[in-house]
Amino acid sequence: MKNDDGEVFVCQTRRHSCQPCVGDRVKWQPSDPGHGLIVEILPRRTLLARPGRRGRPRAVAANLDQVAIVIAREPSYDLLLVDQYLVVCENHQLEPAILLNKTDLLDTTIRKMVLQDLTPYRQLYPLLMVSARNGEGMEELGTLLRGKTSMFAGQSGVGKSSLLKSLIPDREVRIGGLSANTRRGRHTTTTALLFHLQDGEKLIDTPGVAVFGLAGIDTRKLAYGYREFRPFMERCRFNDCRHAGDLGCAVTEGVETGKIHPARYQRYLKLLDKLPRIS
Repeated sequence: MKNDDGEVFVCQTRRHSCQPCVGDRVKWQPSDPGHGLIVEILPRRTLLARPGRRGRPRAVAANLDQVAIVIAREPSYDLLLVDQYLVVCENHQLEPAILLNKTDLLDTTIRKMVLQDLTPYRQLYPLLMVSARNGEGMEELGTLLRGKTSMFAGQSGVGKSSLLKSLIPDREVRIGGLSANTRRGRHTTTTALLFHLQDGEKLIDTPGVAVFGLAGIDTRKLAYGYREFRPFMERCRFNDCRHAGDLGCAVTEGVETGKIHPARYQRYLKLLDKLPRIS
């Protein structure tokens, strides 16, 4: 816990029902020197949660403004997972951005290929090419984060901690590498952490991807999470259209006429198959 003067206190909660998460603003009172007691969690503007025990959601991060989805050429980016991130962001009123990290490792041919893969996203969301090693895009990243509370999200090994260390060089940030055998990342963050940047911005680093699962997402919310679908959804013949070959579906017409990127639509169908059939 940090007060408005920047002093840090170790705080506990008074009761089990009062469980704050990273990003929360709370009312608290001092107890022993350097310690305090949380008595109330102030209203949250936004909340990201993940499934907990007995189906109860567990709060992970509160009062976020945006999520920076970090991907890299290695470990190989998973655009189905990127779409899943975006669906969750869209349904929680969070502004997403995509960071293609480790650009110092891309030669001209690979860079062109990656940008081709990311074409539909470049038309919908901010896309930054960044590298903590050579500084590419770091000034633009600072501009993106300015005045906001943001979260880094992405697979292990994509370089979230390296970017964080570049943004706050005076803080000790543990950086992990890739497994030599699998070329997959090793987890270096074990709990969600909030960092204060130089100009007052706040940045949350979170482990894993469980918070961006499809729990609580039904068919309508999934389609809503595809931003380019929305102008077409209103014109579908039936209100419960699943946009999967349904009669009179304007979304599939949008795909056929080239107004919706077919690769994004195919990933939508794959996520649709992962939803419970009752949705």
